[in-house]
Amino acid sequence: MQLQSYSLALQDWYHRHKRDLPWRNISDPYLIWISEIILQQTRVAQGMDYYLRFVSRFPEVLSLAKAEEQEVLKYWQGLGYYSRARNLHKAARQIAENYGGQFPLNHADILKLSGIGTYTAAAIASFAYNQPYAVVDGNVYRVLSRLFGIDSPIDSPRGQKEFAALAAELLDSENAGTHNQAIMEFGALQCVPVNPDCGICPLKDSCVALKTTSVDKLPVKERKTKIKARYFNYLFIKHENQTYLQKRESQDIWKNLYEFPLIESERLFTIDELIEHDEFKSLFPEASALKISGTYYDFKHILTHRHIFARFFMIETDKTNSHYKKFGKTLIDNMDHLPISRLTELFLEKIFNR
Repeated sequence: MQLQSYSLALQDWYHRHKRDLPWRNISDPYLIWISEIILQQTRVAQGMDYYLRFVSRFPEVLSLAKAEEQEVLKYWQGLGYYSRARNLHKAARQIAENYGGQFPLNHADILKLSGIGTYTAAAIASFAYNQPYAVVDGNVYRVLSRLFGIDSPIDSPRGQKEFAALAAELLDSENAGTHNQAIMEFGALQCVPVNPDCGICPLKDSCVALKTTSVDKLPVKERKTKIKARYFNYLFIKHENQTYLQKRESQDIWKNLYEFPLIESERLFTIDELIEHDEFKSLFPEASALKISGTYYDFKHILTHRHIFARFFMIETDKTNSHYKKFGKTLIDNMDHLPISRLTELFLEKIFNR
């Protein structure tokens, strides 16, 4: 089968099997951009509601550019990878300042925007403008590696260059947007990672992986993700109907999100270990003013490169002191208006039965 025939077969399959999604069959580059950023690390089923809520509040570039970062992060809350939201906000302001609020038409200009890499630029340029740029995402890697029997690691520079060249060669330049969406959807629905139904695949007669019984071995990755365990001891300090929060500002997970006072350690503390810790003592020099509950709440929160083991300690105090100054004081009910991590959100849902 010639390369052009592969593309035609994929497009034919796509027209018969594609999902009805709100960012499909549109040419608005802004809405396509938002959907692509949301879906980079999020499944469609999970991302759908976030997309609809986000574009309802920020329906075009200028509304996003004019918003405060805190509000943007709040609308992103639960999606994770918050750098995506910060970059969206920054790029929207770049578009407002440099392009008069109009999404750039030129592929090179799209690439200049914060948070937009090769894949996203190709997706926007082809979906919105039908420009001939091939997309290469996880789904495309899988389809191409199996179809052509390529075992070059997809996370190596050599492999990425090889797959990018092949994707460009396979591209139907006259129908670039449809072709790109077709091959991505094919990978998402038909050529799935585990146990694909190869018997109904329209490309089965040409698939090298099927012929060589290597479907489950492709694509190949060179490196395994290293997982780091981290241990967070959170202090939920309640003073009347208020609590204390800090904003994460370092170059770390959850940057610019709010959380309770935190003591990070090599393992989770017992209550006795917490009370004896120097940082705890510096916050609460008067033990008589405290009531520490014997009940605490444990959570395991899994991120791509980290497993967070968190313990939330319940502390009530009848007075405040100067050591609290580094924290912000807020009504507990007002936490719904602040951007917080999904981990903190799960804790609040637990204790307040939300």
